[in-house]
Amino acid sequence: MDKLSNLKYAKGSRKKRKRIGRGEGSGRGGTSTRGMNGQMSRSGAKRKAWFEGGQMPLQRRVPKFGFTNIFKTYYQVLNVNALQRIADGKKLNDDVLNAESLKKLGLIKSIKKPIKVLGKGEIKAKVTLKVDAFSAKAKEKIEAAGGSVKKI
Repeated sequence: MDKLSNLKYAKGSRKKRKRIGRGEGSGRGGTSTRGMNGQMSRSGAKRKAWFEGGQMPLQRRVPKFGFTNIFKTYYQVLNVNALQRIADGKKLNDDVLNAESLKKLGLIKSIKKPIKVLGKGEIKAKVTLKVDAFSAKAKEKIEAAGGSVKKI
């Protein structure tokens, strides 16, 4: 029968650790591992996470310059030579190439980001593209090969 004098904690409910500030006999009494003097020995002591002890803080040491436009559109670049490489590999069976088919072919990484076709390389295959943007040189090369480009 359990009595108040012999109650024990449930197994696994308590962690095995030294309890600090529980008297001199515990070995962790007195200053309770805080040391004798200084800011962190006092009660209620706290410092901001980025405080560096009075040293010049990182956000003030690092040089600041430039500007980041948060409205800039970052395009996924697709060159016409990549389209020709896919056509040479006989993987080009769609009549219209859009974001989904280009992703399936492995030419772009995401269908959520806009796509821009650039004119690097040569193209002989007849392709119809539906993309967000294209350069004048790319449009010229694709149309010269018998294909077309549509802006979405």
